[in-house]
Amino acid sequence: MSTALTDLCRYPIVQAPMAGGASCPALAGAVSEAGGLGFLAAGYKTADGMYQEVKQVRGLTSQPFGVNLFMPQPGHADAAAVEVYRHQLSGEAAWYETPLGDPDAGRDDGYEAKLAILLDDPVPVVSFTFGCPTRDVLDAFAKAGTYTIVTVTSPEEAQAAQWAGADAVCVQGVEAGGHQGTHKDDPAAGNAGLGLLTLLTLVRETVQLPIIATGGLMRGGQIAAALTAGAEAAQLGTAFLVCPESGANVLHKQAMTNPLFGRTELTRAFSGRPARGLVNRFLREHGPYAPAAYPEVHHLTSPLRKAAAAAGDAQGMSLWAGQGHRLCRDVPAGRLVQVLANELAAVRGAR
Repeated sequence: MSTALTDLCRYPIVQAPMAGGASCPALAGAVSEAGGLGFLAAGYKTADGMYQEVKQVRGLTSQPFGVNLFMPQPGHADAAAVEVYRHQLSGEAAWYETPLGDPDAGRDDGYEAKLAILLDDPVPVVSFTFGCPTRDVLDAFAKAGTYTIVTVTSPEEAQAAQWAGADAVCVQGVEAGGHQGTHKDDPAAGNAGLGLLTLLTLVRETVQLPIIATGGLMRGGQIAAALTAGAEAAQLGTAFLVCPESGANVLHKQAMTNPLFGRTELTRAFSGRPARGLVNRFLREHGPYAPAAYPEVHHLTSPLRKAAAAAGDAQGMSLWAGQGHRLCRDVPAGRLVQVLANELAAVRGAR
């Protein structure tokens, strides 16, 4: 059955918004043009920077695309714990010959300014991570004709999104690369999380909203499994990260299939929030001691990560990756969309 979600793209394939540079206009435009749904990541960008990228995508494709926003974060971080972590990172600052960042550089990621732009000059889709917007915000987007999606990691978060008036939820399994999009970062929960298929079923039986599934999906057969479990589309991030159009650092792309980086872990080492990345030196040495303090730790380590990338040192970078990273295929984004669609069609046809 056709829904507003499935009408947005020819194939049920969504390119995940990956903050930090990977989800650039070239990638989003290529995916949308090929029949998927491309996404820009507004996280860590200024409102104007986001708008410039929106205009670039419009110049690359006439097809629908989306923009992802980070929700403002509550100020619950333990300042003393952040200071202890700053002291621990002093050796990294000396090694990379760069000062540590200001942990108090900002908590809202320019949220209100970005909302104003996207309501004044609407895009087809807007999604939200790290929380759920108010009903007023979602109603405003509905009036503007924008389809809204809220990232969720539990049935309770999905229910909150439904109550607030979201059009759909993006259900994120623990297999996903990058940050877990939990609405509340609870240190007591540790690195607990639900696998995608279990979480999909729980959410499907809790809410009536359309579902986008994400977390570790790399092949058309996995997309088919997610659709069978109740999703209407599948969102892939790591699979698109290595495409030539991706803005990810070349060291990050190479690490995806480098045997030196054989596994992933959830860590707070780079940002203070649980995020899945390839295990490297920085993650091993600092992960056990990083406090639950986002975005303070993100701001603190930002100069270190940039210096490591400039020095060509993947051991000091945040190498975000899903559990399926070894399955990456270095092909153009449009070609990858078609390959995934063909794999999905082959599985469906075999039934």
